[in-house]
Parts: sequence; structure tokens; C-alpha cells
Amino acid sequence: MATEFRGITPELYHAIIAIVDQRMAEIKVTRADFDDLKDVVKELAEAQKRTEYKLEELAEAQKRTEAELQQLARQVGSLSATMGFGLEDIARVVLPGYLERNLGVKIDKLTRKYIDAGGEPVEIDLFGSGTKAGRPVTVLGEVKARIYSREVKTFARKVARVRASLQGEILKVMFGYLIHPSASELATREGIILVASYER
Repeated sequence: MATEFRGITPELYHAIIAIVDQRMAEIKVTRADFDDLKDVVKELAEAQKRTEYKLEELAEAQKRTEAELQQLARQVGSLSATMGFGLEDIARVVLPGYLERNLGVKIDKLTRKYIDAGGEPVEIDLFGSGTKAGRPVTVLGEVKARIYSREVKTFARKVARVRASLQGEILKVMFGYLIHPSASELATREGIILVASYER
């Protein structure tokens, strides 16, 4: 042994072997850890695939939901339009009598009309010509299921746009199922008469 490893004592030789064995053991542990790590990475990759699949399913579900919401919006819009026209029909029947009884305004009929406003047609839900105390008066009306201050503002702007195209006194009326207090305050300032569908 001494002739084979010159200058190395048996004690040093055994110490080197012990160190090498220890390092080899540590390497084995590291390899075992690495194998475990590979398994974990594989599991994570599989989990990611499952997550991506679930995300694709969610994206598809979201697309279906968006399509259904669009369809629902169209149906609600159609229903709203139907209700709006139904309410207009009620307004055409109720308002002439209401205006005569409460304001002395005599009017034959109310119709939907487009009025020119500087080259642009503005749609008026209820339009009619009549008299008040023998003087000519034009009735402009807006029909909304629910009347809030924003609806009053919109109608006031619409009337302002067509005002130059009309002669004489204008009677501004809004007709609806529900009239919010905020609408009443603004309507008073704007000179707009608010009439609920249940009023006679």
C-alpha cells in the first residue's frame, strides 16, 4: 500500500476515502432530491395543462354568457320598445282630456312626428296643435316609463333644438308610469308638465 501511494500515510489514505465516500453519499442524496424535483416539475406541468384546459372551458363559457347577455339585451330592448309604444297609445288617449280639464287646452289628437332642427330631424313622441283660451298652442310630448331628472333634461334639450321651427306657444308635456321627485323639481324649472299614467 505504501509503495502504491508514495507520500500518503495509511491514515491520510483512509481519511481521503472517508471524505470521498461522504461526498458520494451527498451526491446520491442530491440525485434523489433531483429525481423528486423532476417528479414535482412533472406534476406541475400536468397541473398547468389541466389549468389551461379549465381556462379554455371558462373562456368558452364566458363567450356563451356574453352571447346570451347580448340576446337578453335585444329581448329587453324589444320589450322596452313594445312597452314604450303601448304607453304612447295610453298617452294619446289620456292626455287630450287631461290637458282640457286641467289646463283648458283643446287638442284633437297627438301623433308621433319628426321636426326639422337645422337640417336634422328630431323625433317627438307626441305632437299636436290645439288652442288655449282661443290662442293657438303646440303640444310637444315625451313618453317614458320612468321619468327621472335625466329624462327631463334630455327632453328640455330636445325642445330647445326644435323651438325655432315652431310658431307661437308651446306646451311641453312628459307622460309616464312613474315620476321621480327629482324630475318634478327640474320640470317645474323647465316649464314642463309631468303627467303620470294613472292621472285623469
